[in-house]
Amino acid sequence: MPATALRIDPARPHQGHQPFVHDRLLVLRAPLQMWSAPDGALRGEGADGVYLGDTRVVSDLRLEPHAPEASAAPTLSPLGVQVRSAGEVVLRALVSDPERRTDPLLVLERVRTASADGVAETLVLRNDDEVPRSLALRLALLTDGASMSQVKDPRMLDATGADRPAATASGDGARWPIGADGSAVLRTAGAPIHAEGPLVTWEITLEAPAGGEARASWRLDLTDPSVPFVAASAPWLPAGSPAPGGSVGPHHEDPERRAVTRLLSRSLSDLEALRLERPGRPEHRFLAAGAPWFLTLFGRDSLIAASLLLPVDTELAAGTLRILAASQGTRVDPGTAEQPGKILHEVRAQGMEMGDTHLPPVYYGTIDATPLWIELLHDALAAGADPALLTELRGNLEAAATWLLEHADADGDGLLEYLDESGHGLANQGWKDSGDSIRFADGSLATGAIALAEVQGYAHAAALHAAELLGTGDLVERLRSWAARLRERFQKAFWCEDELGPYPALALDGAKRPVDGVASNMGHLLGTGILDPAQEEVVVARLMHPTLFSGYGIRTLDTTNGGHGPLRYHGGSVWTHDTGYVLRGLLRTGHEEEARILARGLLRAAEGFGDRLPELFGGHPAAEVEPPLPYPASCRPQAWAAASAVPIAQALGAVAG
Repeated sequence: MPATALRIDPARPHQGHQPFVHDRLLVLRAPLQMWSAPDGALRGEGADGVYLGDTRVVSDLRLEPHAPEASAAPTLSPLGVQVRSAGEVVLRALVSDPERRTDPLLVLERVRTASADGVAETLVLRNDDEVPRSLALRLALLTDGASMSQVKDPRMLDATGADRPAATASGDGARWPIGADGSAVLRTAGAPIHAEGPLVTWEITLEAPAGGEARASWRLDLTDPSVPFVAASAPWLPAGSPAPGGSVGPHHEDPERRAVTRLLSRSLSDLEALRLERPGRPEHRFLAAGAPWFLTLFGRDSLIAASLLLPVDTELAAGTLRILAASQGTRVDPGTAEQPGKILHEVRAQGMEMGDTHLPPVYYGTIDATPLWIELLHDALAAGADPALLTELRGNLEAAATWLLEHADADGDGLLEYLDESGHGLANQGWKDSGDSIRFADGSLATGAIALAEVQGYAHAAALHAAELLGTGDLVERLRSWAARLRERFQKAFWCEDELGPYPALALDGAKRPVDGVASNMGHLLGTGILDPAQEEVVVARLMHPTLFSGYGIRTLDTTNGGHGPLRYHGGSVWTHDTGYVLRGLLRTGHEEEARILARGLLRAAEGFGDRLPELFGGHPAAEVEPPLPYPASCRPQAWAAASAVPIAQALGAVAG
């Protein structure tokens, strides 16, 4: 290795928290992603790295100019970043030569891309000087083998470390292993590569003529047969939607319409990059939940995202239904939470480790994915999906409906509840699945078997819609009777009252006490039929009250709760999809004015996030913060957050319902 080569210390910097990604730069083509600092460098910090599935393949990547020892090296001063799409960004830097006091005539562009096979970068030196100019660059990277569990929880990495595989260099290429059977292959288009253990270095010189440019490139191709899903094999563009990166519409459109179009364009570009499929099964196409932490199949997330997208596309819903049906539960297994007819929670090659929580590679610990699967099938058919889909999935529908009747109600009280029986699974199994999310009004945590309010609404609608789709038979009659009993039980058990009046409880705890925290969950009941029209008015009024509505969106927990925190994950923050789901419920129940208010709140938030709505953000009042504060570890893009652009556009008249 040349003495002048750029070196990187392979020691890992200590971190004391889950990595923050709100200010990082991303290129994405699921299942591959690359995160860096805004200047393009990967410094081994936080989530920085190149990933394939749940394995970080590269943790560090540096580029620096250099010069002969007798001369001072040029410097690079960042000029900005252009995000062309989810899979392509352009970084620009001014090249300052200490020996030439001239106008800024030399600019280095780095065009970074992610594709189905790998990541690549083209370096372009643009010379506006009257004489030829050159720039010598040194690049170096460190291989890595850390799992997503280790990256997400730095304590695991501190305790166990992660092997950095040794690279082997030959000519302008280098190779190192990924896991047991995968490989990473680096090519530098002619620049000799040197490898020393996990450190890979190379040098290039760009020589640009007067008024011209010079180019160089490198590419990293990644393969790993253990990754369960691959990038979708066909392009996707929902009918009637704006092309990603396309025009924002005629110049005479009003500012709101232009903002909606920008949001739709960015969101659809992100969703395109999140599409995955089962290898060799393009009909099993779905949306990965989000980058960086959830770039895989999540039952609930993929179902809700596909559902929100139905006004512009039904094929993605069909693929999501198929792939989840193919993994539908067939047996009782407390270790994985599998039950006959149940729809899974998540799939990972290595499972997931989170402190005392260990999730197996295929995990079924979710109380809501099964009714949401039934609802997506019903809604997709209503939105114009091929009627043959019902014939194809009828057996799965019957199994899912039977799960509602025979497994979802563990104690026979007529409600759906969950309780982790494995001792190492998720303590909470609704969409608010953090351990501290289900709170009484005083902030204390609910314990025991939990019956969530919104899940009762999902299940009520799902039972009636399954009966409608199945048509006749004993199962149909059982479903209708069961739905009636569920509604009756909900009406008796869930209503609470405070100084503002009545409202549905967040949940019932293991002792069947109403968990009286005022929360966004009640908004998911709209349009499910479990509330009567007068009760829907009560819920809408409570949702729009300043203690729940921040001005940007609906808080997960209201400001009067003893456990409220504007940046608590499920305890006061605003989740984009949560507000988007409520917004759609408002449209379904005829509350169009309230829907417009929520849509404009999210649109205002989107402008503060560069038109890429995050998974969640701070629940501070909009009157006090502009733009909203980011939740620093939030996924961005997140499938159901991006899909929320569609109900926003519906509420504001940009997409038909």
